[in-house]
Amino acid sequence: MVDFLAENNLCGQAVLRIVSRGNAIIAELLRLSEFIPAVFRLKDKSDQQKYGDIISDFSYFKGPEYYESKLEAKPELQDLDEEFRENNIEILSRFYLAFESVHKYTVDLIRYLDDLHEGVYIQQTLETVLLNEDGKQLLCEALYLYGVMLLVIDQKIEGEVRERMLVSYYRYSAARSSADSNLDDICKLLRSTGYSSQAGAKRPANYPESYFQRVPISPTFVSMVIGRLRSDDIYNQVSAYPLPEHRSTALANQAAMLYVCLYFTPSILHTQQAKMREIVDKYFPDNWVISIYMGITVNLVEAWEPYKAAKIALNYTLDTANIREQASRYSASVDSLRPQIHQLLKEGFLREEIVLDNIPKLLNCLRDCNVAIRWLMLHTAESAYDPNNKRLRQIKDQVIADSKYNPKILFQLLLDTAQFEFTLKEMFKQMLSEKQPKWESYRTEGSERMTELAEVFSGVKPLTRVEKNENLQAWFREISKQIQSLNYEDSTAAGRKTVQLIQALVEVQEFHQLESNLQVCQFLADTRKFLHQMIRTINIKEEVLITMQIVGDLSYAWQIIDSFTSIMQESIRVNPSMVTKLRATFLKLASALDLPLLRINQANSPDLLSVSQFYSGELVAYVRKVLQIIPESMFTSLAKIIKLQIHDIMEVPTRLDKDKLKDFAQLGARYEVDPKQLLEDGIRKELVRRVAYALHKGLIFNPKAKTSELMPKLKEMAATMDGFYRSFEYIQDYVSIYGLKIWQEEVSRIINYNVEQECNSFLRTKIQDWQSVYQSTHIPIPKFPSVDESATFIGRLCREILRITDPKVTCYIDQLNTWYDLKNHQEVTNNRLFSEIQDTLGTFGLNGLDRLLCFMIVKELQNFLNVLQKTILRDKAVVDVFKAMLSAVNPVKGIVGNASKVYASAVAKTQKIWGPYLESIMKVGQMQILRQQIANQLNYSCRFDSKHLAAALENLNKSLLADIEAHYQDPSLPYPKEDNNLLYEITASLEAAGIHNPLNKIYITTKRLPYFPIVNFLFVITQLPKVQYSKNQGMTCRKATDPVDWPPLVMGLLTLLKQFHSRYTEQFLALIGQFIRSVMEQCTSQKIPDMPSDVVGALMFLEDYVRYTKLPRKVAEAHVPSFIFDEFRTVL
Repeated sequence: MVDFLAENNLCGQAVLRIVSRGNAIIAELLRLSEFIPAVFRLKDKSDQQKYGDIISDFSYFKGPEYYESKLEAKPELQDLDEEFRENNIEILSRFYLAFESVHKYTVDLIRYLDDLHEGVYIQQTLETVLLNEDGKQLLCEALYLYGVMLLVIDQKIEGEVRERMLVSYYRYSAARSSADSNLDDICKLLRSTGYSSQAGAKRPANYPESYFQRVPISPTFVSMVIGRLRSDDIYNQVSAYPLPEHRSTALANQAAMLYVCLYFTPSILHTQQAKMREIVDKYFPDNWVISIYMGITVNLVEAWEPYKAAKIALNYTLDTANIREQASRYSASVDSLRPQIHQLLKEGFLREEIVLDNIPKLLNCLRDCNVAIRWLMLHTAESAYDPNNKRLRQIKDQVIADSKYNPKILFQLLLDTAQFEFTLKEMFKQMLSEKQPKWESYRTEGSERMTELAEVFSGVKPLTRVEKNENLQAWFREISKQIQSLNYEDSTAAGRKTVQLIQALVEVQEFHQLESNLQVCQFLADTRKFLHQMIRTINIKEEVLITMQIVGDLSYAWQIIDSFTSIMQESIRVNPSMVTKLRATFLKLASALDLPLLRINQANSPDLLSVSQFYSGELVAYVRKVLQIIPESMFTSLAKIIKLQIHDIMEVPTRLDKDKLKDFAQLGARYEVDPKQLLEDGIRKELVRRVAYALHKGLIFNPKAKTSELMPKLKEMAATMDGFYRSFEYIQDYVSIYGLKIWQEEVSRIINYNVEQECNSFLRTKIQDWQSVYQSTHIPIPKFPSVDESATFIGRLCREILRITDPKVTCYIDQLNTWYDLKNHQEVTNNRLFSEIQDTLGTFGLNGLDRLLCFMIVKELQNFLNVLQKTILRDKAVVDVFKAMLSAVNPVKGIVGNASKVYASAVAKTQKIWGPYLESIMKVGQMQILRQQIANQLNYSCRFDSKHLAAALENLNKSLLADIEAHYQDPSLPYPKEDNNLLYEITASLEAAGIHNPLNKIYITTKRLPYFPIVNFLFVITQLPKVQYSKNQGMTCRKATDPVDWPPLVMGLLTLLKQFHSRYTEQFLALIGQFIRSVMEQCTSQKIPDMPSDVVGALMFLEDYVRYTKLPRKVAEAHVPSFIFDEFRTVL
């Protein structure tokens, strides 16, 4: 018969592929269960209020029209729904594919069974496949994996969450429109079971058997699989555990499979007492906590509570006397095994000859250790006992009392066993690789000794007092030939012959009275030793390694091991060399990966990489978690150093008099760090945790404080960060790491991540943690709950700066770069603020603040345009004023007759609309001033600290602009292509170095708006009476009760105009020019000698406009005659 797993055996390959996919699906479900968007749980009130209407469970399918009409009735709900779709469709699709693959698995399994039944595979039926060893294993696994899938889904992804995700996917995807979609079947299979994995949750009736019946599987198949699992040792494990008391451990994997498969025929559990008794006697006579797949534990006491037959059968195992007997047995076992293992692990004890002579003893010791560890770990695990169940509590307490359970002792035994196993395996691998050459060398040595002895008895070789003896000479020659003829390939015959040769050598010594000659005796003894070595060497078999692999399985502890983390960390803290022993334990845990990967590997499935990456990633994450104690301990020492660096130790000046050197040594305050090779990732993780926490805690402001807390908190924060930085610099040589590199990379990551999270509130499609380029699974940046409207510290910092420089309460003096309080004229803050921020958060912090301000400007401009379109341009009375004004000022090159009256009337009629308009414009202007200050600070520090970088960037920028201008004049010249990131990347670098003008930026895309120039013109002349010109301070506010701050007003209006086509700006400037000319004309005709203040204001506006935009003067002089400007200057 062809090998069942051969590539040309279609029947075997088909079921192997199914089983391989089953393992991959479970890995994907476990992976995804960590990425369930929290919003689908609808845990907190805010989520329920916000998303309650757009997230629904399967009740949606009863009346989809009702739900959709509810959404369509409210535009804001539709908007939220669309945003929600954009943010979640990717992860929903991934979940849906996983759910679909579970359904497809069942369909494929049923189809395979039908094909077997119908004879599609020639000469193969269900019975013949079950007779084949591989076939039997695969069919049992196929059913078992389906059961595990369903249990994993219910345990890791709650029923309600599944339903909400499936409904959302149904609503958002195109799946409902495609005819071949099996969404209905998936929904039927995965609808909520009512089960909850929360402690104390009540178990639903008929669970999980009713869940397992949703897609009916052939009862014949199920019954035959259960029959095989009940009667056979399908994996031949018993041979690895010869002792009868180890049988339940030997069959543990099979017992887990049987446990899962029994749910497909619950009648056995309910009524068939004889079968249940047989199952319990064979598989569960001494255990009731089992691991069903990769460490998912189940307590049979609880699991079989609703089933009469199962419960009665298990009662024999749960008899108090039996529990006591098992617990005491394992307690005694641990006490006797610990000294044994200690003895075996002593330096130099495990030598090759001892190992070879004692293979059975060593394997027995390993078996006893692993069986004891397994039983105690499973039966004392917290996760296996529901604290709300009284009976379970009693059983657990009894086990702990009778086994004298001490987690530290158990952990120590696990460490020693892992170390012993590791050492033994390595020795065996080494011996296996050298087996043949060693055996051959022993054979040669033995043969040569015999030849030499033959020569001795020939009388030719001078050996004292040995007479010539031709019989012995011939006999030894024959023995030499016999030894030489031993064949390594035929080990059995060679072994038998070797034993006979040893016997012959013993006899020849006795019968020929050769004892009297010591040298001959020595030759014979040596040869016997070599022959013994040959027997030992030929006995080194791979089976021993396989047995060790089977016995050393630790997959049941994949999850429970976490409960030992604190013990591991404590032991590392006390004794760092413990890490070497832990290595063996982690390697032992890694053997658990063989279980899911075996079939995937056999099937040559492409899933091998992703599944092995997932499980090994989980293991690596756990190893990192344990070893994190090293950097934690190091940072505890660092905290002391930071305290010393900040408070006790003075900075050493760059030049120092020789006699003062001793004062600066401050010998008492220095602090030693034990130089250890610390794990860089761990150090990064701990650094990130501490710095992120310091920033979160240090930058919380009280908006009601009399004087702002901004500067004091920034100074304090700068000192903290400097302390971190200096102490990090201090330890880098001890632990041999690039401190500065790590510091810059991690601090920039923290700040960029927080900026990204803060900007999320302005984005429709939010960047989730798993999409962020700054977030990492190994070195995660912690997220803190928000304390106000801002999500992160960078948002709080930004909003505090905006609060204290608010144009409604402060006045910004451009020449001094300073903000003053409008009421008491005290200085509020100045441009030192930005160098302080740079000291605290570095260049990344300033850059991040700049990015956040950009988002805020965009939001403000969008809101502003909304107000303009939806209120101002829809107000008929106001639009009529604009129309009248348009006809009055036409043509713009001319002069408006009776100017003051025309303008004053338009201003009076539109007075009510300017409040919100002014507020928006000033907010934008305020943020632009802040952006300018940030750019100045960045540029200043860049020129100071990296002058070559600044020069290179400026030159590259100029040459690029020159090339682009040349291209527009002559399109045959080169220009960066669309897929070229050069312009995008250089912009980011220029902004980081402050080489840009925020006022020239386009923030939003706009459409054409009617009356736009006239609206803005009226807005400006309405504000002019509120400001006055003073020689010292420029344009300032007239009355503190009606605040208008001039620089934000000009910059805000300039930014707004920049977002539209330049002709709007042209028309706007023309209207301002016409206003100046018309009012001046009126003054001249009425013989008023002084220039009116409104004209001074309008001219100031034009002057500032030209100054801020860096445009040539002729732009303003095109609309106002130069003599008016000259007269204006004399006024100034």
